[in-house]
Amino acid sequence: MKALAVISAISGFVAVALGAFGAHGLRGIVEPELLVVWQTAVQYQMFHALALLAIVVAGVRQTSFLLVVSGWLFATGTLVFSGSLYGLVITGNKSLGMVTPFGGVLFLIGWIVLLFALIKVVAEQKAVGE
Repeated sequence: MKALAVISAISGFVAVALGAFGAHGLRGIVEPELLVVWQTAVQYQMFHALALLAIVVAGVRQTSFLLVVSGWLFATGTLVFSGSLYGLVITGNKSLGMVTPFGGVLFLIGWIVLLFALIKVVAEQKAVGE
């Protein structure tokens, strides 16, 4: 869980930094439609950094293998999804867009695993009377 905590904080920092870079450093350098792609990458990275933070907080209270799995799926999904979009914008290599859906699938699987993790955690807490 410690590694996921570190990844969450770094991912949030990087999302803010790259968001600012996109808004100020890339404007006028890349086509406006590519700025939209950049913004999508930043938004998904920040959403999942915050979701990962929530997983870490939940995992500190109650250890859960499924929480850890969902966290790693979010972390890997961010790297693949947002990373491929950042690469596409910076390099202009449109074939990187073919990688992006794999990151999206990792996000979707992560959310499903998180659903089961939360159901299990809530059930276990009810069983002990919390």
